[in-house]
Amino acid sequence: MKDNIQLTHANHKSSETKFPLCIVADNINSPNNIGSLFRLCDAMGIEKLYLCGDTSTPPSPKINKTSRSTEKYVNYKHCPNAEDRVKKLIHEDYYIVSLEITSTSIAINSIDFNNAITDKKPVCLILGSENAGIDEKLLALSDITTHIPMYGNNSSMNVISAASIACYEITRYL
Repeated sequence: MKDNIQLTHANHKSSETKFPLCIVADNINSPNNIGSLFRLCDAMGIEKLYLCGDTSTPPSPKINKTSRSTEKYVNYKHCPNAEDRVKKLIHEDYYIVSLEITSTSIAINSIDFNNAITDKKPVCLILGSENAGIDEKLLALSDITTHIPMYGNNSSMNVISAASIACYEITRYL
């Protein structure tokens, strides 16, 4: 195909589009994962990122390198306690979605978010620690817990890979 030319960064036109979706990242220790999360939030038009607990925060050379400086453009806030932050979001009428494999979680590709969020609430996506996952107190505050179906030998994937899939699925409905 003669007209199929790879575009460069210079060809990109940024958008002011922001989805009514925030992310609560709790105890994500890897600065590289947080840098990737900033890139995801910038790319997907996420309205706000809450870095909670022991989550790595800017300024950090590793976050900056991985984020490709997107932390300059993403609206973010450090919150010492994720449970307190989620309770505030509930009070602000957010629909709370935890991304975690549990005994009652629903495959993300089988959720119709239009039916799940009938009153068009903004959405909060909770992400947990790379090792321990989402704290049970946060799971208890969630309206729904979802997971990404795994077909291979491993039962999970990198938190940012999973968050990317979840954000894409959720923003399709927003």
